[in-house]
Amino acid sequence: MSDDVLAENSQDFGYSLGVLHHVPDTPKAIESCVKFLKPNAPFLVYLYYSFDNKSLAYRGIWRLTDMFRRIISRLPSKVKDIITDIIALTVYFPLAKLSKLMNFLKINIESIPLSYYRNHSFYTMRTDSRDRFGTPLEKRFSKEEIEKMMTDSGLTNIKFSNNQPFWCAVGFKIND
Repeated sequence: MSDDVLAENSQDFGYSLGVLHHVPDTPKAIESCVKFLKPNAPFLVYLYYSFDNKSLAYRGIWRLTDMFRRIISRLPSKVKDIITDIIALTVYFPLAKLSKLMNFLKINIESIPLSYYRNHSFYTMRTDSRDRFGTPLEKRFSKEEIEKMMTDSGLTNIKFSNNQPFWCAVGFKIND
């Protein structure tokens, strides 16, 4: 084995935050990550969620934006950068600031798209806009699907965060 390859069962922890929903075979990718963990080591994962807790209207808005993502993601990198920056400035930022104001006024913001960004920097909005609209492959998973993928990959004692962004989860490699 060369020095630049990790040995199986060698790592004290592992994580993948915001990557594995952009690969063709997410279950296999999780399995590949877990094989490098020592027994009982934690694996932290964040995968895009399938809006299982959102209204039909909210999911419809997402479907519309996904059509734009499919077009934007095919553009040259420089053009993608400009367009995703414009989306951050004209969509993310206004909705985030509206949500911040509504939240301050004690108005429920749960149904406002992008309300999660109300306390985040514009830099975060820009990078997340690029991540969302600049990638050709985007998969979304329910909590149950994520738990199954983690369990099937040899993880146990799986815990999910109930806070945004959904779904962050941690599981521990089964003791071989």
